[in-house]
This record gives sequence, C-alpha cells and structure tokens, in this order.
Amino acid sequence: MFVRDLCGIVCIIVTYIAVFYADYVVVRWIVLHTMQDSLWGPFHVVTFNTVVLLLVMSHLKAVCSDPGVVPLPQTRMDFSDIHTGGNRDDFDERDDWTVCTRCETYRPPRAHHCRICKRCIRRMDHHCPWINNCVGERNQKYFIQFLVYVGILAFYAITLVILSWVSDCSECSNDVAIKQSRILHCVILVLESALFGMFVVAILVDQFQAILGDETAIERIQGHNHHHNKTTPRTLTLLAQVCGKSHPALWLLPCHNPPRYSCRKDAHLIDHQV
Repeated sequence: MFVRDLCGIVCIIVTYIAVFYADYVVVRWIVLHTMQDSLWGPFHVVTFNTVVLLLVMSHLKAVCSDPGVVPLPQTRMDFSDIHTGGNRDDFDERDDWTVCTRCETYRPPRAHHCRICKRCIRRMDHHCPWINNCVGERNQKYFIQFLVYVGILAFYAITLVILSWVSDCSECSNDVAIKQSRILHCVILVLESALFGMFVVAILVDQFQAILGDETAIERIQGHNHHHNKTTPRTLTLLAQVCGKSHPALWLLPCHNPPRYSCRKDAHLIDHQV
C-alpha cells in the first residue's frame, strides 16, 4: 500500500538521506580515518550497516504493508438500515460496528477513517508522514521496529564520534583541510543523531504507553473507552497482539509477520449488511 501524499514522500526521502549520510560519515570519516589498522574498524562497519539494513527493511515493511484497511462493500451501502436496524440479529459480531459515511461502509470496532489514506483502518493509531502510511493493526510492529533501529543507530553514531575524538589516533591525517572536513561531518552527524534520537524515543514511549494501555492515540484524543467494564489484558498479551505470538526474541525481526486478521470475514460481514 503506497499513499500518494507529497508530505509523506518528502519525509521518506529525508529519512533515507539522513540514514545513508550517517552511514557515509561513519565509514568514510570515522572508521577509515581512525581505525585503519584495527580490527574494530571492520567490526563497526559490519555492525553499523547491519543496523542500517534492519532499519531499511522495517521501514519498507511499514511503508508498503497494509495497515489494516477495511474492505469496501461490493455494492453501494443503503443508509436506510442505519435507522431501521436491519437484520442485526444474524451477526453478533456487528454489535459494536459503526458506519463510515466517507467510505460508505460498515467498519469494525476500533477502526477509524484516515483523511489522507481515504480509507478506514483497523485499530488506527495515527497517520505517520515518516512512513507515508497509517500506523494500524497490521503494521504497528514494523513502525515500532523502525523507531527502535533509528534510536540504536543514533546512539551508535554518537558513541563512535565520541570514541574517535577521545582515543589517540596515530594514523589520522594532519592535513588541515581533512581535519576540518572531518570535524564538520562529525558535528552534523551528532546533531542529526541527537535530533532523530530524541524524536524517536519520545514516539516510542508514546507507542508503548498506547500498547500497554490498550488505547490508540485517536481513542485517547476522542476519550473513547472500549474496555467498558472489561479487565485490561496482561502486558505480554497486549504486546503479542502487536508483535505476534512467537517468541519475544523474534519481535525485532522485520521478516517475521505480525498476527493476521480475517479480511475475508470482514468483507463477508460488510457485504451481508449492505
């Protein structure tokens, strides 16, 4: 799923420019200048680029995955059944379903309409321009992975910059122009890493508060309490709803898919109501 939104496309381009610039500075101006004859050089290059690879994979998954789009009905919906009640006794699943007048369809509980994607999204948290997609039931895991890897990359880059200037470097060039270029690139990298690092930490805290509280950002803003008198599920249960029922060690792997919902069942229920 790719949304044609100018702001989102620009944010994606900025994201990859920032990531690959950080990779360039670490390899070209830190490792090759200060760790030429050390085994730490290849180690840091491989480790840093592994994190970059995981970051790119999780970001592409978040960008291209279906966030949980509610299927549209095959025929135009008759709004008269909203007032008459229709034949609701046949499907208990529809008790908490609502109507989206923009999509002209029924939507399941906790689904909301996104004005940018122009579709209803199951368990929609918010629309994020950095992935040019909604954060919903099916791609929230990849969004969180993306945030984690950006945070790791930012911390790693700042650490490498500090180590490169604190430790003695007999192999470093004494050329003034090279030193000035290295200082400039390192300063830009530190500022970039600090800015993105603080930003993703703030969003991560918000995401985990939402997951552990079993309440999306939209539900918090609108003041909806979907629990009513129900007991809030346990922490691992809430995390498993987003990350899948596999071992927690696999939750940070972009290749591992989150739990699936039955899109066919949704379509069947919607078409039956039309």
